[in-house]
Amino acid sequence: MTYGKVGMYGGKFLPCPHLGHVYTMIQASTKVDELHIIVSHDTSYEKKLFLHSPLDPISYVNRIRWWIQLTRDLPHVHVHEIYEEQTGLFSDWVKGSEAIKKVIGKPIDVVFSSETAYSTIFAELYPTAKHVVIDEKRETYPISGTQIRTDGAIKHWHMLPKTIQPYFAKQVVVVGTESCGKSTLVKNLALLFNTVYVEEFGRTFYEKLGGCEGLTLPEDYPEIAFEHKYQEKMALQQANKVLFIDTEATVTQYFLKLYLNQQQAILDEIIKMQRYDLWLFLEPDVKWVNDGTRTFGEQQQREQNHQLLKRMLDQQHIPYISISGNYEQRLQTALQHVHALLDE
Repeated sequence: MTYGKVGMYGGKFLPCPHLGHVYTMIQASTKVDELHIIVSHDTSYEKKLFLHSPLDPISYVNRIRWWIQLTRDLPHVHVHEIYEEQTGLFSDWVKGSEAIKKVIGKPIDVVFSSETAYSTIFAELYPTAKHVVIDEKRETYPISGTQIRTDGAIKHWHMLPKTIQPYFAKQVVVVGTESCGKSTLVKNLALLFNTVYVEEFGRTFYEKLGGCEGLTLPEDYPEIAFEHKYQEKMALQQANKVLFIDTEATVTQYFLKLYLNQQQAILDEIIKMQRYDLWLFLEPDVKWVNDGTRTFGEQQQREQNHQLLKRMLDQQHIPYISISGNYEQRLQTALQHVHALLDE
């Protein structure tokens, strides 16, 4: 049933558009010739909404990008943003409606929402428009932005659109010196949490060359770091709540120091940009295994290298978890900390 030519559906959509929002948008898009999504924002006010949330405040730019991605196959749906100051006064609504009318640029025939309580307000702000309420009881998707802000996104993972899930997926990185069980732990954790992982690209890079010793060049290291970051980005699209990552740019810089006694500014910049939710730092107390790409097998050298990497992490003020013991003990300790992360 068509209700008019131009429809409007607006909100803050904090922390993000969820499947309830998407359902309302899809339903609304079938009832008008063109639908306009309005993302309103007031950064100062929004920060207050996150004071007791496990989530950090999310920029309205992210919300706009998400809505554009969600509606990209709907050419008659358009996404806009407006600044709408939140002081608690009705005048905020009036100013907001004026901004909405201006950005749409044509008469609004229908205003969509999921709240009957808005009818009186919309009747005053949009007197010629019909107010259509969609799924007010949230029976189709029982979720709200308040629930996500209160509980965190992981708890309501199944209510997040696939487009948005990568933003909230937790990233767990496993670091350590040579042959301390990083790859094994990452793969085991990914299997146990039914998700994906990112391999150490440096290993892949040098396996193609047949080894590392005497073969590394300074230009290898930025290439390794960039490719590793790209692999992380791609894997996030497939992650189920959590992504496990084998090494990162600090370890790349660390191996550059070991092999060529150099430090590159470009790697330092990549390191500064990294954001991981949990760092697991493996101690070198399991047997060293020569896989053809390893060099530093003597235990004294392993300990020295381990301390070097630890100093590099400490200089960045990274709150890592040190893990030692046999493979079974390492796995159990890692599981404990990953579960704690997901339960936050």
